[in-house]
Amino acid sequence: MFPSTSLVQEIGLAVLIVAALVWVLGLGRMLWDARFHHPEPGAYEGVAVIPAQRSAATHPMESVELTEAEEEAFAGLIRTIPLR
Repeated sequence: MFPSTSLVQEIGLAVLIVAALVWVLGLGRMLWDARFHHPEPGAYEGVAVIPAQRSAATHPMESVELTEAEEEAFAGLIRTIPLR
């Protein structure tokens, strides 16, 4: 190919050119597919930013029955929290 380069350098250059060509073709195909793929509205399957609020009726393990003394202690604790 070039008179001043060795055979190993020419093979390396050929491999580099083939790898660059494959990369460019892959990038072009990825961009072409993304250009024409429009997901349906409402088809988003990602994680919600704020999860849905659960009600106490969803699972019996998610609610706790408090005694009168516990309710009073909790109410007293809430009253100690400064509102600003």
